[in-house]
Amino acid sequence: MGRYDLGPWGILTTMMYNYNIMEELKKILQRLSRGEIDVQKAHSLVLDYLRKLPFLEIGEVKIDTHRRIRRGFPEIIYGEGKDPETLRDITLGLLERREPVIITRLSMEKFERMGLSDLTYFPQASLASSVKPAPSRGLISVITAGASDKKVAEEASIILEILGIRVERFYDVGVAGLHRLLPHIERINSSSAAIVVAGMEGALPTLVSALTSTPVIGVPTSVGYGASLGGFAALLTMLNSCSNGVAVVNIDNGVSAALFAYLIEEKVHGDKGRV
Repeated sequence: MGRYDLGPWGILTTMMYNYNIMEELKKILQRLSRGEIDVQKAHSLVLDYLRKLPFLEIGEVKIDTHRRIRRGFPEIIYGEGKDPETLRDITLGLLERREPVIITRLSMEKFERMGLSDLTYFPQASLASSVKPAPSRGLISVITAGASDKKVAEEASIILEILGIRVERFYDVGVAGLHRLLPHIERINSSSAAIVVAGMEGALPTLVSALTSTPVIGVPTSVGYGASLGGFAALLTMLNSCSNGVAVVNIDNGVSAALFAYLIEEKVHGDKGRV
């Protein structure tokens, strides 16, 4: 672990878990060698025990290093409210464990002050990652009402691509010009899910849901004039959608939309823990 210490309780917990897990893994291998279980069953049992491993403690921060095994994607670090030094320590601790690093809500200035060449910065989404986007499977549509919603949409899109999911972007196709959306309906229908990002009155998710059979994840944005109330108006519109099949995440929350869509895609076509 080097200078990234688990702390006294973490060390004790690790020792206890490691002893129990080693004993259980030994039993699994013995059962496999006796032909009592097949390789697939042994693999499933091993993953069950690996899910019990501890977290990584760096100062006051406790990183869930085994979220990939439990949920299929790593813990994503929220950059706002953390200073560059803390983010640097978290990143180095994860990299030392060969864990993927994804940091969201990260300004260019803060990223530069971290001084780490192991991370790639995506200014269009204000996020950094140690994993290069490599979309190779599935399909999720990411749709925006206007060009001003692009930043939130790119946060969702890039996270999906980092997780290996193919993304098709359909931007600036809001309800003020319905004809801009219609040519893309067939392609949206072929997606496992559609992330629909909209500010102003937030009507686009309802429209997409009404025209397609694809599950829709609505993302209200804080884009709009005074009465939009920083995205609250769009949020209420989406929550009151008259078209069934629309789920809604928090204002400007491209991360939650991406992970929700990822879980849908992986449940339908994939397998957990591939990042």
